[in-house]
Amino acid sequence: MHVAIIMDGNGRWAQGWGLPRLAGHRQGAEAVRRVVEAAPDLGVGTLTLYAFSAANWARPPAEVAALMNLFERFLIVERERCVEHGVRLNIIGRRDRLEPRIVAAIEGAETATAGGETLHLRIAVDYSARQAIEAAALGYGGSTERDFLQQLNRAIHSDPSAAEVDLLIRTSGEQRLSDFLLWECAYAELYFTERLWPDFTPADLGEAIEVFQQRERRFGQVLDLTELAS
Repeated sequence: MHVAIIMDGNGRWAQGWGLPRLAGHRQGAEAVRRVVEAAPDLGVGTLTLYAFSAANWARPPAEVAALMNLFERFLIVERERCVEHGVRLNIIGRRDRLEPRIVAAIEGAETATAGGETLHLRIAVDYSARQAIEAAALGYGGSTERDFLQQLNRAIHSDPSAAEVDLLIRTSGEQRLSDFLLWECAYAELYFTERLWPDFTPADLGEAIEVFQQRERRFGQVLDLTELAS
């Protein structure tokens, strides 16, 4: 199962506690750790997390710098933990606008965790689905949807084996895709929760997956009523 999560609500969580926004982002990183550790036991094979969109560059420079420092620290600190737990880490999105030290940390973490087989963890940084689709279309030379998905994965530095999304979760009560995995979510089931991301727990993930499992996915086909009558 491929689960994607739009991790929303860090700033509001901090505001609610009377703390600076960075405190919310730090607590959000703790939520990432909890969810990543729990995901394999809940049947998740691929987990994609939306950490920093292309539009987020418009935030105050001090906040952007703090987020990039937090991201770099995450890559360094969590790398060995990922290796230990069999997590294969992959950072998707553009890399040409990231500082060289961030790119080096990304490449080091991806290389170190390449053998992980328990969970494929993808983290979207400087990511825009529209930009990714445009880049893939400009270089497309295939003839099938699968060919295009592979081209799309190459455009965002993703492992070409990444499949389409089964379940998309968004936290904090917002109900929009925000330019995230638009192509890959064509038939994804959508799940929205009021829970702010820093408060999101493995139990919340389990609840979302339980709801997903109760839904009927027809992929545009018509339910055969004769099968129900037999």
